[in-house]
Amino acid sequence: MDIAARRSANPDHWKLASAIRVLSMDAVEAANSGHPGMPMGMADVATVLFRNHLKFDAKAPNWFDRDRFILSAGHGSMLIYALLHLTGYEQMTLDQIRNFRQIDAITAGHPEYGHVEGVETTTGPLGQGIATSVGFAIAEEAMRAEYGEGLCDHRTWVIAGDGCLMEGISHEAIAMAGAQQLGRLIVLWDNNDITIDGRVSLSDKTDQHARFAAAGWRVLSCDGHDPADIDRALTEAANGDGRPTLVDCKTIIGFGAPNKADTNKAHGSPLGKDEIAATREAYGWTAEPFDIPAEIMSAWREIGTRGAAAHDEWRARVDALSTEHRDEFSRRITNGVNPKLDEAIAAFKATTRDEKPKVATRKASENVLAALNPNMPENFGGSADLTGSNNTKTGDMGVFSAEDRMGRYMHYGIREHGMAAAMNGIWLHGGFRPYGGTFLTFTDYARGSMRLSALMGLPVVYVMTHDSIGLGEDGPTHQPVEHLAICRATPNTLTFRPADQIETAEAWQIALSHDSAPSVLALSRQNLPLLRQDIDQNLTAKGAYVLREASDSPKVVLMASGSEVEIAVEARDALEADGIPTRVVSVPSMELFRAQPAAYREEVLPAGTVRIAIEAAVRQPWDWLLLGERGTEAKSAFIGMEGFGASGPAPALYKHFGITTEATVERAKALL
Repeated sequence: MDIAARRSANPDHWKLASAIRVLSMDAVEAANSGHPGMPMGMADVATVLFRNHLKFDAKAPNWFDRDRFILSAGHGSMLIYALLHLTGYEQMTLDQIRNFRQIDAITAGHPEYGHVEGVETTTGPLGQGIATSVGFAIAEEAMRAEYGEGLCDHRTWVIAGDGCLMEGISHEAIAMAGAQQLGRLIVLWDNNDITIDGRVSLSDKTDQHARFAAAGWRVLSCDGHDPADIDRALTEAANGDGRPTLVDCKTIIGFGAPNKADTNKAHGSPLGKDEIAATREAYGWTAEPFDIPAEIMSAWREIGTRGAAAHDEWRARVDALSTEHRDEFSRRITNGVNPKLDEAIAAFKATTRDEKPKVATRKASENVLAALNPNMPENFGGSADLTGSNNTKTGDMGVFSAEDRMGRYMHYGIREHGMAAAMNGIWLHGGFRPYGGTFLTFTDYARGSMRLSALMGLPVVYVMTHDSIGLGEDGPTHQPVEHLAICRATPNTLTFRPADQIETAEAWQIALSHDSAPSVLALSRQNLPLLRQDIDQNLTAKGAYVLREASDSPKVVLMASGSEVEIAVEARDALEADGIPTRVVSVPSMELFRAQPAAYREEVLPAGTVRIAIEAAVRQPWDWLLLGERGTEAKSAFIGMEGFGASGPAPALYKHFGITTEATVERAKALL
């Protein structure tokens, strides 16, 4: 690469792109940690994108109708931090750049949503950015169909690297985007042919052009260091033909570094002072570290204002709406809680109390959604090819497709990980509250994206049915035993396992009114009786509560969740018949119970009693309730699973594994 020729061919562009490169080199060097090569290689592409194509207003980072820019190759975080600083995002000061990767700085090692405005989603694990971007594009299409181009008319631009395209989730993402014909989604592939281990050819020979084309994408190419060619490709990409677009940007990692460019030495470690000095000389850059000459900074700041006029015009269109429509639009794009939610849940609970249905909680969930969805246009449902099993589609919901963007139900296909990532993107875009279903055991497949839901504090809802050995004949591969423990162990995640239709309704009420954590609804396949009669308050919100009181001061406390609460109630009745005062505590959400005041927890779980926990899963998450909270080893027991399940009818399995009323009564008497 003739650096001198590149410099002289387009000096204005060269200076702008060089500002990104030197800030990236300097920040990584100061931190003695980071990935300088990717920002150096993609600086030309990013400069053309922000200068000529991206619709944004640096003074209004959260403007709804902005283009979304997602750096899927999150290890190259200094690219986005440099762009935010140069274009004038208020939060991204030079001091933050200087403190790259340091504690309390907003310039984390990988871009973190919520740390700094301008970062649309957390992109640490490779592939997550491109997968989440599918959700952004889905939400944009759906909101544009509902509100019109005057209020929603933007694109989603993604920079992805070789690693993003190798990760399996990328296959799910590009297949979904192609099937849905998400024409506003444009992925810029940083095709530099380098991974941490070395050349891409060490581990991969995929023809990415053929791969994307086969999935229904349009594929374009450009020289990633020629601004005119980049502009041509991005212009063509923006003038879409209805298909999502991949732009192959051929780049050189560590561009301009004399000894480390085009090698893995520029990937994951600082360049070193001598290499940086030689690179600056090649760039013709004479300013001190972290110093951007005023002329260049001024040009970048002007780029940051390029979208201000479009923002003002959009604001005028919003202001022209009637007060009612403007307020509703504002609520939708900020993901505000629906004011009809509480009233609808109260009415549903009253009907449930009167009718006393005996239904599986997966069916109870469908019944709740049937009552809510017609009045909550923000609910956007879906399933990973298990609609009839997850019961996630209600009659009022059309199917979202390339032919019908007004549909609010998504057939995600057999793509649990991609579904979860897309739901994150739908929430982050604004306008919809996404929920999606699969079997609880397949949280294993969705785990990476579910963890990011929790990390980002996104209140998406995971409808996870077939929650125990109670699913029966499908056998141990489909019977979750450790998955409740995994969900409960994940920070900032609400895990609900309701015992009947009333608890299911209350779990949905919490999930759809929460604003900072995802919810997992673990729902049964087998029918369960209605156990609750008290509907005056949301007792599920307390996490655990007394469902059946003892006839006298309790000697035994039986704790259970979900389908095993019925066993606890039956055991309680048997023990009471034998003169043993027994209390039943339903535990639909351990996280919410842990958050209750100590006095309430002590009231529910008094000291000195026998305690038995019953759950068709592993014991681990119950130990804090059995041995902590004033419990003792000598007076506690767990009735549940110690290993994997088996294939057979649900009643036979419960008897085989000793999760029965009789076993509970026997254990209680033995402990007494």
